[in-house]
Amino acid sequence: MLLTAAGVQAAEPIRLALIEGLSGPFGNAGEAVFRNLVWATERVNARGGVKLPEGRRPLELLRLDSKGSTDETLALMRTAIAQDARFLLQGNSSATAAALVDALNKHNERDPGHRALFLNYAAVDPALTNERCSFWHFRFDAHADMRLSALTDQLRDDRSVSKLYLIGQDYSFGQQVLRKSREMIGAKRPDIRIVGEDLHPIGRVKDFLPYVTKIKASGAQAVLTGNWGNDLTLLIKAARDIGLDAKFYTFYGNSLGAPAALGDSGVDRVLAVAEWHPNVGTASSDAFYETFRRRFPRPEDDYLHVRMQAMVEVLVQAIEKAGSTEAGAVARAMEGAGFDGRLLGIPHQGRMRAQDHQFIQPLYVTVMKRAGTPGAAFDNEGSGYGFRTLRYVERPELPSTCRMARPAN
Repeated sequence: MLLTAAGVQAAEPIRLALIEGLSGPFGNAGEAVFRNLVWATERVNARGGVKLPEGRRPLELLRLDSKGSTDETLALMRTAIAQDARFLLQGNSSATAAALVDALNKHNERDPGHRALFLNYAAVDPALTNERCSFWHFRFDAHADMRLSALTDQLRDDRSVSKLYLIGQDYSFGQQVLRKSREMIGAKRPDIRIVGEDLHPIGRVKDFLPYVTKIKASGAQAVLTGNWGNDLTLLIKAARDIGLDAKFYTFYGNSLGAPAALGDSGVDRVLAVAEWHPNVGTASSDAFYETFRRRFPRPEDDYLHVRMQAMVEVLVQAIEKAGSTEAGAVARAMEGAGFDGRLLGIPHQGRMRAQDHQFIQPLYVTVMKRAGTPGAAFDNEGSGYGFRTLRYVERPELPSTCRMARPAN
């Protein structure tokens, strides 16, 4: 137990360690994660914390800056566990996530008295819940193939596109997106010609004009990219500056400066896919979003992830079901756990698939619009532009090849 300033006993907090790049080229993406997790943990604590047999305990969010480095992430994993954090949160790099899974597998086997879980909110390489699946890893974002399936279903129905350009970040996630894009487009729209393909260094390109010049010269009517963070914003800016007249099929084009960077040139041309967006259109969803905006009123802080809210709620549910914070007990309680967003006032449902620890939840494919037009009541980041639903996928479930090794206890 801890003591308050008045000397009264306070419950020992349950520590969640956010290990993320909070500075460097993708610091804005890390800070967006931090705000979402702050809001989620505040909500749990406001209702009294986590109910355990010994009494209620609050959540405490540790903020550990990896600076976008995998080596630093692994060092901070050890720091977090030494600080009695049994729940490690990371997502903004699939390569880092893979290294963290491997390191945590070894740690938990070597030191079973101090085991920890890895909760992943954004590292979407499908391998993490397929051939590299782990009992100690749970993913709360749709993986890349799920997102890509929804995007390419929309592309299949877009008869204005016959020439497509693929561009991505040169690491495991970006490589997977390009590889799987060719496969899915070939199956769904074999008439579409892929007129170019580029992989670029992640986080190191300062000027995307040479890439966008190639795209324009190719005659592509659309670009498909999994780029995120500053790599997407700079790509979008270069496209605007050169006057590229093409649609952008993106994973993350609804955030982190991209709508403002495009302005009117992005209207009806930029598509994004997410588990939720501000213009879902129900009164309860509107109220939920407006509450987030009041908590974080600066326009640049306006990026709400429902999957991160679901992640914290499912974790709390699993701890309470297990009656313990021990990682193995919580992991077993989390398998098959459901999330009912109506408890938070949002129309969102999800389930943690026990086979591979992949969270199954709906996806929306959206298109950029001027805020205030039908279906786009809210803008993004004070830009004056929002996104309207084009396609709703209730269960974007794909089969898994996971053969999970489970601990004896």
